[in-house]
Amino acid sequence: MVAYALAGNMQVNLADEPLGQDKNGKNVLLKEIWPTSQEIAEAIQLVKSDMFHKEYNAVFDGDEAWQALDVKRSATYSWQPDSTYIRNPPFFDGMQLAPAPITDIHAAHILAILGDYVTTDHISPAGNIKADSPAGHYLQSHGVQATDFNSYGSRRGNHEVMMRGTFANIRIRIRNEMLPGVEGGFTRYIPTQNQLAIYDAAMQYQQKNIPLAIIAGKEYGSGSSRDWAAKGTLLLGVRVVIAESYERIHRSNLIGMGVLPLEFPANVNRKKLKLTGDETIDIAGLQSITPGEMIKVTITDKNDQKTTIAMRCRIDTMTELEYFRHGGILQYVIRQMLK
Repeated sequence: MVAYALAGNMQVNLADEPLGQDKNGKNVLLKEIWPTSQEIAEAIQLVKSDMFHKEYNAVFDGDEAWQALDVKRSATYSWQPDSTYIRNPPFFDGMQLAPAPITDIHAAHILAILGDYVTTDHISPAGNIKADSPAGHYLQSHGVQATDFNSYGSRRGNHEVMMRGTFANIRIRIRNEMLPGVEGGFTRYIPTQNQLAIYDAAMQYQQKNIPLAIIAGKEYGSGSSRDWAAKGTLLLGVRVVIAESYERIHRSNLIGMGVLPLEFPANVNRKKLKLTGDETIDIAGLQSITPGEMIKVTITDKNDQKTTIAMRCRIDTMTELEYFRHGGILQYVIRQMLK
Protein backbone atom coordinates (compact mmCIF):
# COMPACT_ATOMS: atom_id res chain seq x y z
CA MET A 1 0.00 0.00 0.00
CA VAL A 2 2.81 2.41 0.90
CA ALA A 3 4.63 1.50 -2.30
CA TYR A 4 1.61 2.28 -4.47
CA ALA A 5 1.17 5.55 -2.57
CA LEU A 6 4.79 6.47 -3.28
CA ALA A 7 4.33 5.61 -6.94
CA GLY A 8 1.06 7.57 -7.01
CA ASN A 9 -0.45 5.14 -9.49
CA MET A 10 -2.21 1.80 -9.05
CA GLN A 11 -1.31 0.84 -12.61
CA VAL A 12 2.41 0.56 -11.79
CA ASN A 13 4.01 -2.88 -12.12
CA LEU A 14 5.95 -2.86 -8.84
CA ALA A 15 8.13 -5.76 -9.93
CA ASP A 16 9.67 -3.89 -12.87
CA GLU A 17 8.69 -0.22 -12.78
CA PRO A 18 10.21 2.40 -10.47
CA LEU A 19 8.44 3.97 -7.53
CA GLY A 20 10.11 7.24 -8.37
CA GLN A 21 13.52 8.83 -8.57
CA ASP A 22 16.12 9.65 -5.91
CA LYS A 23 17.72 13.08 -5.47
CA ASN A 24 20.10 12.31 -8.30
CA GLY A 25 17.30 11.42 -10.69
CA LYS A 26 18.00 7.68 -10.58
CA ASN A 27 15.04 5.29 -10.70
CA VAL A 28 14.23 3.56 -7.39
CA LEU A 29 12.71 0.09 -7.52
CA LEU A 30 10.64 -1.54 -4.81
CA LYS A 31 13.17 -4.33 -4.31
CA GLU A 32 15.80 -1.72 -3.46
CA ILE A 33 13.88 -0.35 -0.47
CA TRP A 34 12.17 -3.59 0.62
CA PRO A 35 13.62 -4.76 3.97
CA THR A 36 15.46 -8.05 4.13
CA SER A 37 14.34 -10.88 6.37
CA GLN A 38 17.26 -10.13 8.68
CA GLU A 39 16.30 -6.45 8.97
CA ILE A 40 12.71 -7.42 9.81
CA ALA A 41 13.93 -9.91 12.45
CA GLU A 42 16.17 -7.28 14.00
CA ALA A 43 13.31 -4.77 14.13
CA ILE A 44 11.05 -7.32 15.84
CA GLN A 45 13.70 -7.93 18.48
CA LEU A 46 13.58 -4.24 19.38
CA VAL A 47 9.87 -4.44 20.24
CA LYS A 48 9.43 -4.82 24.00
CA SER A 49 6.30 -5.09 26.13
CA ASP A 50 7.35 -1.95 28.01
CA MET A 51 6.69 0.06 24.85
CA PHE A 52 3.03 -1.00 24.87
CA HIS A 53 2.65 -0.41 28.62
CA LYS A 54 4.06 3.10 28.25
CA GLU A 55 1.74 4.07 25.40
CA TYR A 56 -1.46 2.42 26.65
CA ASN A 57 -1.05 3.68 30.22
CA ALA A 58 -1.65 7.18 28.88
CA VAL A 59 -4.04 6.33 26.04
CA PHE A 60 -7.01 8.03 27.76
CA ASP A 61 -5.09 11.11 28.87
CA GLY A 62 -5.18 12.87 25.53
CA ASP A 63 -3.26 15.98 24.55
CA GLU A 64 -3.50 19.45 26.09
CA ALA A 65 -6.50 20.44 23.97
CA TRP A 66 -8.37 17.28 25.05
CA GLN A 67 -7.51 17.80 28.71
CA ALA A 68 -8.65 21.44 28.54
CA LEU A 69 -12.22 20.45 27.62
CA ASP A 70 -14.75 21.34 30.32
CA VAL A 71 -16.49 18.03 31.00
CA LYS A 72 -19.09 17.31 33.62
CA ARG A 73 -18.07 14.14 35.48
CA SER A 74 -20.93 11.65 35.73
CA ALA A 75 -21.61 7.94 35.55
CA THR A 76 -23.75 8.40 32.43
CA TYR A 77 -23.55 10.55 29.33
CA SER A 78 -24.92 14.08 29.65
CA TRP A 79 -27.14 14.58 26.61
CA GLN A 80 -27.00 18.06 25.11
CA PRO A 81 -30.53 19.16 24.23
CA ASP A 82 -29.30 21.60 21.58
CA SER A 83 -27.10 19.10 19.75
CA THR A 84 -28.06 18.31 16.17
CA TYR A 85 -25.52 15.46 15.94
CA ILE A 86 -26.15 13.31 19.02
CA ARG A 87 -29.52 13.01 20.72
CA ASN A 88 -31.03 10.66 23.27
CA PRO A 89 -32.95 8.10 21.19
CA PRO A 90 -36.48 7.13 22.28
CA PHE A 91 -35.94 3.36 22.17
CA PHE A 92 -36.30 3.03 25.96
CA ASP A 93 -39.06 5.59 26.51
CA GLY A 94 -41.74 4.11 28.76
CA MET A 95 -39.84 0.86 29.20
CA GLN A 96 -40.86 -1.19 32.24
CA LEU A 97 -38.85 -3.81 34.08
CA ALA A 98 -41.03 -6.58 32.63
CA PRO A 99 -42.14 -6.62 28.99
CA ALA A 100 -45.78 -5.83 28.30
CA PRO A 101 -47.91 -8.43 26.51
CA ILE A 102 -47.75 -8.31 22.72
CA THR A 103 -50.78 -6.49 21.39
CA ASP A 104 -52.69 -7.29 18.22
CA ILE A 105 -52.58 -4.95 15.25
CA HIS A 106 -55.89 -3.23 14.48
CA ALA A 107 -56.69 -1.15 11.38
CA ALA A 108 -53.08 -0.56 10.38
CA HIS A 109 -52.69 1.75 7.39
CA ILE A 110 -50.23 1.04 4.61
CA LEU A 111 -47.31 3.48 4.53
CA ALA A 112 -45.74 2.16 1.33
CA ILE A 113 -46.17 -0.60 -1.25
CA LEU A 114 -42.79 -1.56 -2.65
CA GLY A 115 -41.59 -3.88 -5.39
CA ASP A 116 -39.00 -6.63 -5.60
CA TYR A 117 -35.40 -6.36 -4.38
CA VAL A 118 -35.82 -3.22 -2.32
CA THR A 119 -32.45 -2.89 -0.62
CA THR A 120 -31.51 -1.49 2.74
CA ASP A 121 -29.83 1.30 0.77
CA HIS A 122 -33.28 2.26 -0.52
CA ILE A 123 -34.59 2.29 3.05
CA SER A 124 -31.69 3.60 5.12
CA PRO A 125 -30.78 7.33 5.12
CA ALA A 126 -27.61 7.99 3.14
CA GLY A 127 -25.86 10.73 1.24
CA ASN A 128 -26.30 14.47 1.46
CA ILE A 129 -29.26 16.10 3.17
CA LYS A 130 -31.45 18.17 0.86
CA ALA A 131 -32.65 21.55 2.09
CA ASP A 132 -36.27 20.84 1.09
CA SER A 133 -36.38 17.40 2.74
CA PRO A 134 -37.91 16.70 6.18
CA ALA A 135 -34.39 16.30 7.60
CA GLY A 136 -33.35 19.58 5.99
CA HIS A 137 -36.37 21.38 7.45
CA TYR A 138 -35.55 19.95 10.87
CA LEU A 139 -31.94 21.14 10.78
CA GLN A 140 -32.92 24.60 9.56
CA SER A 141 -35.45 24.87 12.38
CA HIS A 142 -32.53 24.27 14.76
CA GLY A 143 -30.44 27.05 13.23
CA VAL A 144 -28.26 24.91 10.96
CA GLN A 145 -27.46 26.48 7.60
CA ALA A 146 -27.67 24.30 4.49
CA THR A 147 -23.91 24.59 4.00
CA ASP A 148 -23.44 22.89 7.38
CA PHE A 149 -25.94 20.06 6.90
CA ASN A 150 -23.19 17.50 6.34
CA SER A 151 -24.47 13.98 5.55
CA TYR A 152 -26.84 11.45 7.07
CA GLY A 153 -23.84 9.31 7.92
CA SER A 154 -22.28 12.07 10.00
CA ARG A 155 -25.57 12.66 11.83
CA ARG A 156 -26.46 9.01 12.42
CA GLY A 157 -26.37 9.70 16.17
CA ASN A 158 -29.43 11.95 15.80
CA HIS A 159 -32.56 9.86 15.41
CA GLU A 160 -34.59 12.93 14.46
CA VAL A 161 -32.49 13.35 11.32
CA MET A 162 -32.28 9.65 10.52
CA MET A 163 -35.97 8.83 10.83
CA ARG A 164 -36.75 11.77 8.53
CA GLY A 165 -34.43 10.24 5.94
CA THR A 166 -35.80 6.69 6.14
CA PHE A 167 -37.20 5.52 2.77
CA ALA A 168 -35.91 8.83 1.33
CA ASN A 169 -32.46 8.03 -0.06
CA ILE A 170 -31.83 10.66 -2.75
CA ARG A 171 -29.34 8.50 -4.66
CA ILE A 172 -31.31 5.24 -4.80
CA ARG A 173 -34.92 6.29 -4.91
CA ILE A 174 -37.74 3.96 -4.02
CA ARG A 175 -40.92 3.70 -6.04
CA ASN A 176 -43.96 3.61 -3.79
CA GLU A 177 -46.70 1.95 -5.82
CA MET A 178 -49.26 4.00 -3.90
CA LEU A 179 -48.07 6.92 -6.06
CA PRO A 180 -47.64 5.68 -9.65
CA GLY A 181 -45.04 7.66 -11.58
CA VAL A 182 -43.50 9.23 -8.47
CA GLU A 183 -39.98 8.43 -7.28
CA GLY A 184 -38.54 9.05 -3.84
CA GLY A 185 -39.65 9.04 -0.24
CA PHE A 186 -43.30 9.96 -0.71
CA THR A 187 -46.62 8.33 0.02
CA ARG A 188 -50.33 8.95 -0.23
CA TYR A 189 -51.75 9.96 3.14
CA ILE A 190 -55.00 8.03 3.12
CA PRO A 191 -57.25 10.26 5.30
CA THR A 192 -56.82 13.17 2.86
CA GLN A 193 -55.42 11.34 -0.21
CA ASN A 194 -52.68 14.00 -0.37
CA GLN A 195 -49.11 13.25 -1.43
CA LEU A 196 -46.76 13.71 1.52
CA ALA A 197 -43.21 12.85 2.45
CA ILE A 198 -43.23 9.42 4.09
CA TYR A 199 -41.96 10.94 7.35
CA ASP A 200 -44.67 13.63 7.41
CA ALA A 201 -47.41 11.09 6.73
CA ALA A 202 -46.03 8.73 9.39
CA MET A 203 -46.07 11.49 12.01
CA GLN A 204 -49.68 12.36 11.19
CA TYR A 205 -50.60 8.69 11.58
CA GLN A 206 -48.77 8.60 14.92
CA GLN A 207 -50.77 11.58 16.16
CA LYS A 208 -53.91 9.56 15.46
CA ASN A 209 -52.41 6.39 17.07
CA ILE A 210 -52.72 4.53 13.78
CA PRO A 211 -50.24 1.65 13.35
CA LEU A 212 -48.52 1.26 10.01
CA ALA A 213 -47.54 -1.52 7.62
CA ILE A 214 -45.08 -1.87 4.75
CA ILE A 215 -45.99 -4.14 1.81
CA ALA A 216 -43.16 -5.45 -0.36
CA GLY A 217 -42.14 -8.00 -2.96
CA LYS A 218 -39.27 -10.48 -3.13
CA GLU A 219 -36.02 -10.25 -1.16
CA TYR A 220 -37.05 -7.25 0.87
CA GLY A 221 -34.01 -5.68 2.57
CA SER A 222 -31.43 -7.16 0.20
CA GLY A 223 -27.93 -5.77 -0.25
CA SER A 224 -25.62 -4.60 2.50
CA SER A 225 -26.94 -4.66 6.05
CA ARG A 226 -27.92 -1.21 7.35
CA ASP A 227 -29.03 -0.95 10.97
CA TRP A 228 -30.96 2.28 10.35
CA ALA A 229 -33.13 0.51 7.78
CA ALA A 230 -34.76 -1.28 10.74
CA LYS A 231 -34.40 1.53 13.31
CA GLY A 232 -35.98 4.10 11.02
CA THR A 233 -38.81 1.73 10.12
CA LEU A 234 -39.67 1.33 13.82
CA LEU A 235 -39.47 5.04 14.60
CA LEU A 236 -41.87 5.83 11.76
CA GLY A 237 -44.47 3.72 13.55
CA VAL A 238 -44.34 0.62 11.35
CA ARG A 239 -45.43 -2.45 13.29
CA VAL A 240 -45.47 -5.04 10.52
CA VAL A 241 -43.75 -5.67 7.19
CA ILE A 242 -45.44 -8.08 4.78
CA ALA A 243 -43.22 -9.28 1.93
CA GLU A 244 -42.91 -12.20 -0.46
CA SER A 245 -39.47 -13.00 0.94
CA TYR A 246 -36.71 -11.37 2.99
CA GLU A 247 -32.99 -10.92 3.00
CA ARG A 248 -31.81 -12.85 6.06
CA ILE A 249 -30.08 -10.09 8.04
CA HIS A 250 -32.70 -7.40 7.50
CA ARG A 251 -35.44 -9.79 8.57
CA SER A 252 -33.48 -10.41 11.78
CA ASN A 253 -32.88 -6.67 12.24
CA LEU A 254 -36.60 -5.94 11.96
CA ILE A 255 -37.30 -8.43 14.73
CA GLY A 256 -34.46 -6.89 16.74
CA MET A 257 -36.31 -3.58 16.62
CA GLY A 258 -39.68 -5.10 17.48
CA VAL A 259 -41.15 -5.01 13.96
CA LEU A 260 -43.08 -8.13 12.90
CA PRO A 261 -42.04 -9.68 9.55
CA LEU A 262 -44.75 -11.69 7.79
CA GLU A 263 -44.51 -13.53 4.48
CA PHE A 264 -47.16 -13.91 1.79
CA PRO A 265 -48.05 -17.53 1.02
CA ALA A 266 -46.93 -18.99 -2.28
CA ASN A 267 -48.61 -17.49 -5.36
CA VAL A 268 -50.02 -14.57 -3.37
CA ASN A 269 -48.58 -11.08 -3.52
CA ARG A 270 -49.52 -7.41 -3.58
CA LYS A 271 -50.34 -7.52 -7.31
CA LYS A 272 -52.65 -10.52 -7.15
CA LEU A 273 -54.42 -8.93 -4.21
CA LYS A 274 -54.61 -5.67 -6.21
CA LEU A 275 -53.49 -3.66 -3.21
CA THR A 276 -53.69 0.11 -3.67
CA GLY A 277 -52.73 1.36 -0.21
CA ASP A 278 -56.29 2.29 0.73
CA GLU A 279 -56.66 -0.97 2.65
CA THR A 280 -56.40 -1.49 6.40
CA ILE A 281 -54.80 -4.52 8.02
CA ASP A 282 -55.79 -6.47 11.13
CA ILE A 283 -53.64 -9.15 12.73
CA ALA A 284 -54.95 -11.04 15.77
CA GLY A 285 -53.55 -13.72 18.07
CA LEU A 286 -50.12 -12.18 18.51
CA GLN A 287 -50.13 -12.84 22.26
CA SER A 288 -49.59 -16.56 21.60
CA ILE A 289 -47.39 -16.24 18.53
CA THR A 290 -44.87 -19.03 17.81
CA PRO A 291 -41.93 -19.17 15.37
CA GLY A 292 -42.92 -19.93 11.80
CA GLU A 293 -46.63 -20.28 12.44
CA MET A 294 -49.32 -19.26 9.98
CA ILE A 295 -51.07 -16.10 11.17
CA LYS A 296 -54.43 -14.91 9.85
CA VAL A 297 -54.21 -11.44 8.36
CA THR A 298 -57.41 -9.62 7.44
CA ILE A 299 -57.19 -7.00 4.71
CA THR A 300 -60.14 -4.62 4.41
CA ASP A 301 -60.49 -2.52 1.26
CA LYS A 302 -62.08 0.92 0.98
CA ASN A 303 -65.44 -0.70 0.18
CA ASP A 304 -65.28 -2.63 3.46
CA GLN A 305 -64.70 -5.93 1.64
CA LYS A 306 -62.55 -8.25 3.77
CA THR A 307 -59.98 -10.81 2.66
CA THR A 308 -58.38 -13.10 5.23
CA ILE A 309 -55.08 -14.75 4.35
CA ALA A 310 -52.85 -17.06 6.39
CA MET A 311 -49.33 -15.61 6.29
CA ARG A 312 -46.18 -17.11 7.68
CA CYS A 313 -44.60 -15.50 10.70
CA ARG A 314 -40.93 -14.99 9.84
CA ILE A 315 -39.86 -15.01 13.45
CA ASP A 316 -37.91 -18.20 12.86
CA THR A 317 -36.44 -19.11 16.26
CA MET A 318 -37.33 -18.99 19.95
CA THR A 319 -34.50 -16.54 20.54
CA GLU A 320 -35.94 -14.17 17.95
CA LEU A 321 -39.34 -14.57 19.55
CA GLU A 322 -37.86 -13.62 22.91
CA TYR A 323 -36.39 -10.45 21.39
CA PHE A 324 -39.75 -9.62 19.82
CA ARG A 325 -41.63 -10.15 23.10
CA HIS A 326 -39.33 -7.65 24.77
CA GLY A 327 -40.02 -5.08 22.07
CA GLY A 328 -36.60 -5.56 20.53
CA ILE A 329 -33.09 -6.73 21.29
CA LEU A 330 -32.13 -3.43 22.97
CA GLN A 331 -34.81 -3.81 25.61
CA TYR A 332 -34.01 -7.50 25.98
CA VAL A 333 -30.34 -6.76 26.71
CA ILE A 334 -31.15 -4.01 29.22
CA ARG A 335 -33.57 -6.26 31.09
CA GLN A 336 -31.01 -9.05 31.18
CA MET A 337 -28.48 -6.62 32.64
CA LEU A 338 -30.96 -5.45 35.27
CA LYS A 339 -31.50 -9.04 36.37
